[in-house]
Amino acid sequence: VQLQASGGGLVQAGGSLRLSCAASGRTFSNYDMAWFRQAPGKEREFVAGISWGGGNTYYADSVKGRFTISRDNAKKMVYLQMNSLKPEDTAVYYCARKRGRYSDYTRPYEYDYWGQGTLVTVSS
Repeated sequence: VQLQASGGGLVQAGGSLRLSCAASGRTFSNYDMAWFRQAPGKEREFVAGISWGGGNTYYADSVKGRFTISRDNAKKMVYLQMNSLKPEDTAVYYCARKRGRYSDYTRPYEYDYWGQGTLVTVSS
């Protein structure tokens, strides 16, 4: 299994970006997925998660109402639409595959595969 994140870049505060995560492997649709981020000097933190069928989504309080996670199982893709970006959203963003369906979305150790990360920089 490989996860390839893309779509990061430099954007002004208030702007938008859409991150994409392309997955390999035949069982993508069986797994919950999520986006995490890590800012310099900080721990990796949960941003958003989506259930295997796309019917349930979860967000960190800091991004609720501004970010939207979605997936396309036919294309083996996960997306993160980020609107109203703030300087504090600056971080490397990672997509990840959750190991089990009933485990906690917010804990990094529940994930077994990670993308390489894509840098999002929000200028003030």
